[in-house]
Amino acid sequence: MSVPEVTSEARQQAEASVAGPVAEVLGRLAEHTGSRASVSAVFGNPVDREGVTIIPVARVGFGFGGGVGRGRRQSEIGQGGGGGGALAAPVGYIEIKGGNALFRPIRNPLADAVVPLAMLVAAFAAPRVVRRLLRRR
Repeated sequence: MSVPEVTSEARQQAEASVAGPVAEVLGRLAEHTGSRASVSAVFGNPVDREGVTIIPVARVGFGFGGGVGRGRRQSEIGQGGGGGGALAAPVGYIEIKGGNALFRPIRNPLADAVVPLAMLVAAFAAPRVVRRLLRRR
């Protein structure tokens, strides 16, 4: 028994029938998430205390992807899938006081300690490395 030949028109219709629902789901997902990606997602609600206003600031990103697979034979068309993700991380805050606005970053204390320490070690080690390299010549 032989496998019947699949015409290009039938293949395109089959691919469209699989890709259509995937595209529709991804479109709805992107629309739903995009509607939530507003200024309040990056800048939080302001807080007023004793004449000082604080506005939290975050870095927000999101992405989506999807695809449709194909089987080993030309006649096999696989199912599609998709997904997405989002990330939000605080980066600082805006302080408004006395008519002046100032951005204050949230610093990583580990990076503040490691970078100067690494520079200090490199400064002490560099002369020794240079001397050893010069002795080899």
